[in-house]
Amino acid sequence: MKLKSLSLSHYRNYDSVKLDFSDEVNILIGINAQGKTNLLEAIYCLAMAKSHRTSNDKELITWGEQFSHIEGDLAYRHGVIPLSLTISSKGKKAKVNHLEQKRLTEYIGHMNVVLFAPEDLNLVKGSPQIRRRFIDMEIGQISAVYLNDLSNFQRILKQKNHHLKQLKLSGNTDTTMLEVLNEQFAEYAVKLTQRRKSFIEKLEELALPIHQGITKQKENLKLQYVSSLEYIDDAQAMIEACLTLLNKESKREIERAQSLFGPHRDDITFAINDIDVQTYGSQGQQRTTALSVKLAEIELINLEVGEYPILLLDDVLSELDDLRQTHLLTTIQHKVQTFVTTTSVDGIEHETINRAKLFNVSDGHISTN
Repeated sequence: MKLKSLSLSHYRNYDSVKLDFSDEVNILIGINAQGKTNLLEAIYCLAMAKSHRTSNDKELITWGEQFSHIEGDLAYRHGVIPLSLTISSKGKKAKVNHLEQKRLTEYIGHMNVVLFAPEDLNLVKGSPQIRRRFIDMEIGQISAVYLNDLSNFQRILKQKNHHLKQLKLSGNTDTTMLEVLNEQFAEYAVKLTQRRKSFIEKLEELALPIHQGITKQKENLKLQYVSSLEYIDDAQAMIEACLTLLNKESKREIERAQSLFGPHRDDITFAINDIDVQTYGSQGQQRTTALSVKLAEIELINLEVGEYPILLLDDVLSELDDLRQTHLLTTIQHKVQTFVTTTSVDGIEHETINRAKLFNVSDGHISTN
């Protein structure tokens, strides 16, 4: 898939702009704090109906304006469809081919993006929350069912935690309501856990040869989904095992006033040659692991939806050494539409960069060479 054009109205520091893009590489170049990342964020928003930088939608609307509007023409193998997203104090309105979508879960997935920014290097060494967010965002792009299950799980988790706090404060020993919530909790916890584990197994299969290529066959990469629940292939058997655990640990959960088990507690581990990268890996190994996972993500989305996603590289080339830069640029060459933000392309000698379309960004104004 390719984003042919993008129009913005009252988006951050862009009052009004319309751009036409190359099907291959588009470089947004300029000094810091001019709006390069805002453009990448707008593309991400058009795909995911949310920002990757803030949870406060008001920040996306130009100061003093009532709404922000993003619109783009997305080309598939079989045609072009317009997408649009309007953000206001009343919420979000998303349209596909001019038809308003009743729920955002029905909108997300039409346009697939992979974002790689300097903070994504924290995917390996950062907190488990970062890795859980990564896996939820990526599966959510390719599965509306997963997004719906995740929404239901988060709603039930909130209800359960609230009830656990009430039980602790009141000293009430009647756990009837907690048992009902646990049944609902277990159903969705198992769905998420099984889908996540399957996703990580596929990602590992694709990341291994990529990582071997970057390291000249010296390193083998392993990914593992670490669940706080006993994993069983059979969903019903796993639900029953989950309920047994929750009932057994109900007193401890009440004492702590929080849910101690479930996908909200899970993590991903990374190992190189069977050694934990998070704890013992060098910074170079951690960065190579993050890069391998991101490149594998591109291939996985292509396998799942039959189209390569759009790649967003936010000031990440400067964070990679020559070897990793070259491998990244060679991998995406001629097959993945890519948007790059950078302060300079000096010193980057690669055909992909030399053929790119350049956009000069200065204080919310954009010009092309």
